[in-house]
Amino acid sequence: MAVTAADVKALRDRTGAGMMECKKALTECNGDADAAEKLLKEKGLAAVAKRAERATSEGRLFMRQTADKIYVVEMTSETDFVANNAEFVAMGEKLLDLTVSKGYTEVTQEHKDLLTEVATKFRENMSVSKVEVIDVPANAAGAYYVHSDNKTGAVVVVNGSNADDVKTFAKDCCLHIAAFTPSYLTKKDVPESYINEQKEIFQAQMDQDEKMASKPQNVKDGILQGKVNKHLAEICFEDQMFVKDDKKSVSAKLAETGKAVGASLSFATAKLYVLGK
Repeated sequence: MAVTAADVKALRDRTGAGMMECKKALTECNGDADAAEKLLKEKGLAAVAKRAERATSEGRLFMRQTADKIYVVEMTSETDFVANNAEFVAMGEKLLDLTVSKGYTEVTQEHKDLLTEVATKFRENMSVSKVEVIDVPANAAGAYYVHSDNKTGAVVVVNGSNADDVKTFAKDCCLHIAAFTPSYLTKKDVPESYINEQKEIFQAQMDQDEKMASKPQNVKDGILQGKVNKHLAEICFEDQMFVKDDKKSVSAKLAETGKAVGASLSFATAKLYVLGK
């Protein structure tokens, strides 16, 4: 059976494969479009398997909020060219739809199978590398934020009230986390081993400072502890100066917001998301 240009174009529209690949598949299948589509999919799946070991350092974060949950899906690809493609973005939304409708809380085979639709077209190694669901209780305010680079985001849930002021504060906290990328929520979350390591670093710096040599030991100890406290305040979310008011810490703004709405507030979730981490 002769293969026409119209046949090739129709198959390309159905599969997204190249014109030459479509023509070859139709020729092999004697013009049977359904058989040719199946053949192209089989070849695409084989190609995807071969690319499985390639690094996927590009991609996007996708987030969505419903009445009581916030959903996070991370898709990775080999190049930013693919990550910024409209079909890749549309697939991220489809993966969110699947996650919400099925109530999935982790990556499933169904996620992987759905992603194959675009992976076979772009001929890149891709993966659904993360699926997470964060609960937003009835008496809480949740918010999320994805930065313009689509590789950095944050989710915050504040317990104690779902008043509008608390929702706004939660959103601002998401902006804060994406901007200042804190390593820990509070000082008590910092491992003792990390604190000891920082003390050793600061102590070594002080030992090299000639001005320190003549100071009493108790003064040196105070200076060392001050350096450690300053460092912890820089890496712990609740101790950082708030992004919208650099005269107050995040914890102080939390208390201030709670007072304004007449509630005792606390962070249930305050999480940074960075692509690939």
